[in-house]
Amino acid sequence: MSALPESPAPYSVSAQSLTSHALDRATGAALSEGNAVELLIDARANFDAWLTAIHAARKSILLENYIVADDAVGREFLDALVERATAGVRVCVTHDWLGCLGNSKARFWQPLRAAGGEVRAYNPLRFDNPFGWLSRDHRKLLVVDGDASFVSGICVAQKWLGDPQNGIEPWRDTGVGIRGPACADIAHAFADTWAQLGAPLEADTLAREPAHAGDIGLRVIATTPNRASLYRTDLFIAAMARKTLWLTDAYFVGFAPYVQALCAAARDGVDVRLLVPGTSNLKLVARLSHAGYRPLLEAGVKVYEWNGTMLHAKTAVADARWARVGSSNLNIASWLTNCEIDVAIEDAAFAQRMAAQYETDLLNATEIVLSEKRRVARSGPAVRRTRRGSGSTSRAAAGTLRLVNTFGAVLGNRRVLGSTDAGLLPPVALALVVLATFAAIWPQIIAWPLAALALWVGASLLLRYRRLRRERAALGAKPPAG
Repeated sequence: MSALPESPAPYSVSAQSLTSHALDRATGAALSEGNAVELLIDARANFDAWLTAIHAARKSILLENYIVADDAVGREFLDALVERATAGVRVCVTHDWLGCLGNSKARFWQPLRAAGGEVRAYNPLRFDNPFGWLSRDHRKLLVVDGDASFVSGICVAQKWLGDPQNGIEPWRDTGVGIRGPACADIAHAFADTWAQLGAPLEADTLAREPAHAGDIGLRVIATTPNRASLYRTDLFIAAMARKTLWLTDAYFVGFAPYVQALCAAARDGVDVRLLVPGTSNLKLVARLSHAGYRPLLEAGVKVYEWNGTMLHAKTAVADARWARVGSSNLNIASWLTNCEIDVAIEDAAFAQRMAAQYETDLLNATEIVLSEKRRVARSGPAVRRTRRGSGSTSRAAAGTLRLVNTFGAVLGNRRVLGSTDAGLLPPVALALVVLATFAAIWPQIIAWPLAALALWVGASLLLRYRRLRRERAALGAKPPAG
């Protein structure tokens, strides 16, 4: 009779090690040690740091941003990039096609191209990809010479600086400057997007890994469409926070699983706070955000509205030990459909600076409370100056996805709807009644657009099939490597 195999040694792992492994899996990013990180508050501080680094560039400049506007700020950056490209520096720029639509035209980049720089637009409207525009490159990053990098929520546009002459304050936003090994991770994130749009970057542009510059550990979370690494991270942090979880977000649209995670943390005694704009440049998302206050407030989450012109920062700080800064909003568009980039910093000193800044921000905010009649009310006077303005279509998509999620819950009876969700049903019902009326009285109005859309989608699928066949045939014709 054969002997039984020996029992394995008891499994033992520290809580810190377990948390680190869980974060590795949630973020899809390994911890990068040995970095120096500078907290940069608002656009002026960020723009000055970016321009200083660009002017000092000797080898390469990698710039990826959702909007580069043809205005005073955009032209200042363009001039700096042209000067460096003329001096022989490798300059590569990626901008979002839809984000720049109406903000800058293709000819804006002609001086840079003439100087030897390269510019690529992400996901322009194409006949063979009719719904590609739903995915956007919402990142804001800059890497200079491979050893200085910046990540933020700030676009290259004048409106971030406000208009002091007309009494319009700068937008409130947050960024970080990074030196150290993490710069290589940010450069590789840029390279991944760059390769989707044309020939990849040469190996020598990315080969060198910067030396250690400090003692801060961080993770670069570079998300792409349908890769929900930041969503997993946000859920994980909401579950792991023990004392505090302070969030700032520009376009918060409550998605049921995440709202439930915040509510569970608050009910468990965690001090959960959410700071959002009181004035938004996108009305639809602002209204959807406001509609989602009630379940948070009822669970004990503290909600605040910024009293300034526009709050555009996307940050989180938990237990004064962990912090996140980047381009991602707390909505489905950022979590699932966009290219985004954030840095998650595991350093107590930096997190405490973030927490101190958060408390400073709350001095210019109004708390939202439930009144005695259980109505959502503001605890103090707040200036409400909601204006129309340009905004990300992906943020509008986030609002649409929430409507679809609520409507689907009604049809499928998947979950119990609260009063917040119920308030979203009348607009959907009215839209369907209007659509049905038009279809009954003037069927051509509905049929012709649907026929045109079906023709477009069908033709695009055939074109894509043809291209894939050609690519497969080309691969089959190549001799085997070896």
